[in-house]
Amino acid sequence: MIVTQRFVFLHLHKSGGSFVNEALRRHFPEAREIGYHLPRRMIPADLAALPVLGLVRNPWSYYVSWYSFQRERPTPNALFRVLSDEGRLDFSATIHNMLDLGSNEQLLSRLTQVLPAGYGSRGLNLPGPALAPIRGTGLGFYSFLYGYLYGGAAGALHLTRMEDLPRGLLDLFAAIGQPVCEELRSYLLAAPPRNPSRHAPYASYYDEALRERVARQDATVIERHGYHFG
Repeated sequence: MIVTQRFVFLHLHKSGGSFVNEALRRHFPEAREIGYHLPRRMIPADLAALPVLGLVRNPWSYYVSWYSFQRERPTPNALFRVLSDEGRLDFSATIHNMLDLGSNEQLLSRLTQVLPAGYGSRGLNLPGPALAPIRGTGLGFYSFLYGYLYGGAAGALHLTRMEDLPRGLLDLFAAIGQPVCEELRSYLLAAPPRNPSRHAPYASYYDEALRERVARQDATVIERHGYHFG
């Protein structure tokens, strides 16, 4: 969560937030970080009236990016270790497990027990108690994260698609009346992505069953933001 004088930026996991965080730190002298991957409900009360900016990503693409990033890490996080059976499962089996979290009580209980009990300062930063409400929802993991991060009654919410960066961010600034200096505009239009995952085109990872399952369980995000497979 990055706070400036005019807005708050929330960082949805693996959805382009690292790029925006760096741009804000470089070009907003007053920008300060309050926690990492923290949800909207945790915006301090004295900042609650500020507009909230954020990004969203194609869910099919998110799952590939998450899996590929964790697969490359020397020490993957607890979420990956549990869902992939310590790296023994392939992409399809791991993501099927991820999509089971809202309906598989045994798997969810196992995972919430190994996740941290409270918030930290790095990684996904999703404590076990924060994941527990996925129980019984049937939501895809990305849709759960989306609702968890952006739900709440703080200031007006303005989202753009990661795939529309950097123009989408400039549109958000325009929507809230945030002036953009030429230096910031030039940086946004020229800077490379931050913290990208290395993988083949995401569509190549899916068989029909998994593709359709994501379509069902992440339908809210897919439909709200106009996504389609491939």
